Amino acid sequence: MREIDDILERYQADRSRLMDILWDVQNRWGYIPADVLPALAQRLNLSEPDIKETYSFYHFFRDTPPPKYPIYLADTVIARLRGYQAVYDALEQATGCRFGQPDASGTFGLETTPCIGLSDQEPALLIGEQVFTGLTPDKVRDLVAQLRAGADPAALANPQGHGKDTLAYVRAMVQSNIRSRGPVFFQNRNAYAQLLEKVVSLPPEVALQTVFDSGLKGRGGAGFTTGLKWRMCAANQEKTRYVVCNADEGEPGTFKDRVLLTESPLDVLIGMVIAGYAIGAQQGIIYLRSEYAYLKAYLQAQIEHMRAQGWLGQAVAGKAGFQFDLRIQLGAGAYVCGDETALIESLEGKRGTPRVKPPYPVNAGYLGKPTSVNNVETFAAVTRIMEEGPRWFRSYGTPDSAGTRLLSVSGDCDAPGIYEIEWGITLKQVLERVGARDPWAVQVSGPSGECVAADRDGQRKIALEDLPCNGSLMIFNRTRNLLGIVRHFTAFFVAESCGICVPCRSGNIDLLKKIDRVIAGTACQQDLDSAMAWGNTVRKTSRCGLGGTSPKPIMTSLARFPEVYQPKLVRQDGPLLPSFDLEESRRGYLEALATFNQRSQTS
Repeated sequence: MREIDDILERYQADRSRLMDILWDVQNRWGYIPADVLPALAQRLNLSEPDIKETYSFYHFFRDTPPPKYPIYLADTVIARLRGYQAVYDALEQATGCRFGQPDASGTFGLETTPCIGLSDQEPALLIGEQVFTGLTPDKVRDLVAQLRAGADPAALANPQGHGKDTLAYVRAMVQSNIRSRGPVFFQNRNAYAQLLEKVVSLPPEVALQTVFDSGLKGRGGAGFTTGLKWRMCAANQEKTRYVVCNADEGEPGTFKDRVLLTESPLDVLIGMVIAGYAIGAQQGIIYLRSEYAYLKAYLQAQIEHMRAQGWLGQAVAGKAGFQFDLRIQLGAGAYVCGDETALIESLEGKRGTPRVKPPYPVNAGYLGKPTSVNNVETFAAVTRIMEEGPRWFRSYGTPDSAGTRLLSVSGDCDAPGIYEIEWGITLKQVLERVGARDPWAVQVSGPSGECVAADRDGQRKIALEDLPCNGSLMIFNRTRNLLGIVRHFTAFFVAESCGICVPCRSGNIDLLKKIDRVIAGTACQQDLDSAMAWGNTVRKTSRCGLGGTSPKPIMTSLARFPEVYQPKLVRQDGPLLPSFDLEESRRGYLEALATFNQRSQTS
C-alpha cells in the first residue's frame, strides 16, 4: 500500500515514532484500519498486537470508521457549573443521537471527554482540531444546523480564514484571558538573538549555575529544583541527551500552559534551547496534548522561524559544536502521560504506562538516554532568568519558593483566566483579586491537589512550603454540591488510571464506591474511616503520581469539610455495613451457583 509506505518513509520506519505514524494513518482514513496493520507491523518490526496495544490505550485513536462529525463535549466540574447539562441535552436533541451512539446516518457522533484545557470558557467542545467555547443551547442548535447543511467545522471556528500557523487562527477559537501580568511572564521582549548569543558565549556550567542559583523549581507540580535536575542530567557519561517539554496539560482546571504556548511561545522554545546548551543535549521534543492540536501548526511556524534565525540546527546562535533542534510530538489523550516516565513511554510509541523508578529520566529517559523533562512554564521562566539574572528572580517570592507563577483560575469568580502571582501571596488575597463570589471551597492544583476552606484557610500562603499549587485554582461557592464535585474528581481518576498497578486500579474504584454510598445515604462512619485508611494505602503504594494523588479529593475534602459528610451518614447496627444488602447478596450467590452448576453439567 503506497500510502502506508509514504507515511513510514516520512519517519524512516522508526518504531519509536509510532504515535506520529498512527496519527498520519488516522488523518488519512479517519481511523486506523485493520488492513494497514500487517504492513505497519512488518516495516516497524512489531507485531500487530503491539500496535493495537498502543493505539487502544489512547482516548482519541479510533479503530472503526467515525461519523462525519465526531463531537467531543468536555465533561468537567466547571462546565457543570456553567450549563453543561443544558448543552448536553441540546446536542442530543439537535443531532438526533445519544452520547456514545452515533446516529444512523453516520453524520454525528457524540462523546464526552475530560478537561480540554478551557475551564475559563466552558462549556466547550472539540470537532477534530476545532474548538467551540462558551456554548449555550442556542449556540449548539445553530452549530449543528450549519453542520447538517454542509458547513465545514474549520470555517465555522475560523470565519475570517486565518492561516492555521498564525496567532490570529488560535485566537479566533480560544481566548487567552490574561487577567494580570507580572514581571516574569508574557513580556515578549523580542531580544532572543542577543540572549542566545550571550548564553552560548559562556560555558554551559554558567547556564547551569545561573538556573540553580535562581531557585527555580519545576512548575508541573512536583516542585523539584530545576538547576539540580539539569546538573544531574549533564553529569552522565552518555553524550546523547534530550530535553523534553511536558505540554500534556491534562489536570482538570489547568490551562496556563495553553496560554503560554499561545501568547509567548518563543519564551518556552528559547528556554528549551538554553536547557539543551546547559545539559549538552542535541534534541528537544515538545509533547503536546492532542486537545491542543490547534496549536501545532502555529508552534511549528515558530520553530521554522527559529531555524531561519539560526537559533536551531547546526552552530546554534553561531556557537560551533552546539547542535540542537526541536520537534513536536502530539499525544492522543491520556492524563497519565503527565507523569514524566509515562510521557517518555508515549514518546517511544508505547502505552503511557509509568516506569518504575529508579532509574530516573535524568539517567535513562527517552530511548534510554539522559533526559530532562520540564514543564512549559519552567522553560518560559528559564528564558527570563537568563535575561535578568538569578538575583532578580529571587527578589520575588519567598526564600523557599522563588519568583512568580501562573494561576489558572476558574469557577465562581468574576474574572476567570490567567493570573501571574508572586509566591507567598495568601489565598484570601488571590480570591479578592479574581473577584471570587461567596467563596466556600477552593480546589488548589486540580483534583490531584488539595480542597481547602476559603474562610478557615484564607491566610495560608500560595507557596511550596505551605499551599503548593501546580497552577490551577477552582472556586466553589456555598450553593455547590461538594460531594458531587468530589465524586466527579474520583471518577476521573478511575477512568484515567493506566491500570498497571493494583492499588490505583482497584483502590480508586473502591473509593468511588465509598463516595457513592455517602451520596446515597447508606454510608456509616466505618465507611469514612475505611476510605481514609485505603486512601493512604493507595497513595503510598501506587506506582506513579496518579495513584499518589487520586485519593486526595475525598481525603482533603473530608478533612476540611466534615460537616458535609456527617449529615449523610447512618447508624451502624451490628457487624454489617448499612450499605450491605444481605438478601441481594444471597440472591446473587444462588444465581452464580446455579450458573456454575449448569456449566459444569454441560461440560
